[in-house]
Amino acid sequence: MKKVRALVLGAGSRGNAYAAYSRECPDELEVVAVAEPDQKRRDQFAERYQIGPEKCFTGWEEALAQPKMADAVFVCTLDEMHTAPALKALELGYDVLLEKPMSNTEEECIAIERGARESGRVLTVCHVLRYTPFFRKIKELIREGAIGKTVTIDLIENVGYWHQAHSFVRGNWRDAKETSPMILAKSCHDLDIICWLMEDRCKWISSFGSLVHFTKENQPAGAADRCLDGCPYEEECVYFAPKIYLTGSTEWPVDIITTDLTPEGITEALRKGPYGRCVYCCDNNVVDHQVVNMEFAGGATASFTMTGFTAELTRQIKIMGTNGQITGDLDRSRILLQRFGEEDATEVPVPGVRDGFGHGGGDFGVVQNFIRLVNGEGDNLTSANVSLQSHRMCFAAEKSRREHCAVRLGK
Repeated sequence: MKKVRALVLGAGSRGNAYAAYSRECPDELEVVAVAEPDQKRRDQFAERYQIGPEKCFTGWEEALAQPKMADAVFVCTLDEMHTAPALKALELGYDVLLEKPMSNTEEECIAIERGARESGRVLTVCHVLRYTPFFRKIKELIREGAIGKTVTIDLIENVGYWHQAHSFVRGNWRDAKETSPMILAKSCHDLDIICWLMEDRCKWISSFGSLVHFTKENQPAGAADRCLDGCPYEEECVYFAPKIYLTGSTEWPVDIITTDLTPEGITEALRKGPYGRCVYCCDNNVVDHQVVNMEFAGGATASFTMTGFTAELTRQIKIMGTNGQITGDLDRSRILLQRFGEEDATEVPVPGVRDGFGHGGGDFGVVQNFIRLVNGEGDNLTSANVSLQSHRMCFAAEKSRREHCAVRLGK
């Protein structure tokens, strides 16, 4: 199999998550260039992947203005910056690994699907859950007929109280107008995995959700607007920023808030940056909880709950069929199969996850599959065409939530 050479656009968390494959499997992937506007992040990325200064660019426009320098482009920019570089890369003859969501508008998602189809190049959307050993095993059980015909799927995404605060109150995805609504930014993964397991077209969607807790009205009396400004609630507040970021760890989410990962650098970031703000005194507007109900063309139904009010960060699923049920917990990598008429459930072994890769091994799996596709092997589980359905479901869910109506999806 030919080694794939990649240009990475965006040297943040997701760019590093996928580029890390090259360090694990250097005979399969080599990162040869990077585009990143933040000089410190760009320099750190270049050092990590041994990229020369002539292949380091300040933005995707500069990188894609050069003669073709790689086989593939990893588009890991912010949500609202996906479309233009993805389409330009396809036009230039690159294969594309595209971070989810495809775009924050339905029109641009359609344009990306059209661009991928007309270019004839590989474009894989990073719906990483399809590539996890956990969900692959569940898919295998369903296809084997272990529970008969699937009738209902319930999926809960436990976002976690501190992750909600980090990403969707203080962080980059706090403002739906600047990036994406939370159902798209966080949970297009989840609607995609429901589609994949259901193997049917979603016909109707309804959704409810709102921002109920992380608001100015809920700020305790006398609380400081910034955690390090002598807030009297630092002992009792679980969202007190040093409890999350000054723990001695320099990994995610700490490496998101600053490139200076010394205690002094982290403290300075909390004093001046967005992650040091009181969670009740931010400019956030995305929901902190949401439910989505779905009806599929064949009559089966599904429900999805996304909530920031959990202690754990995991996805929990229950699939109910005509002959039995499957329950599972992604974080614990645990699947139970209960056939009707049998007294006890059976625990189903789940293959191990590659150490150091997130999303239950999905970050590793999606890159592995992409490399095979570039080499003309395998199936594109998350092509733009496939991913378009779940993106449309997200847009429909947000419309339903805002307008308090059921939304019918077209064919």
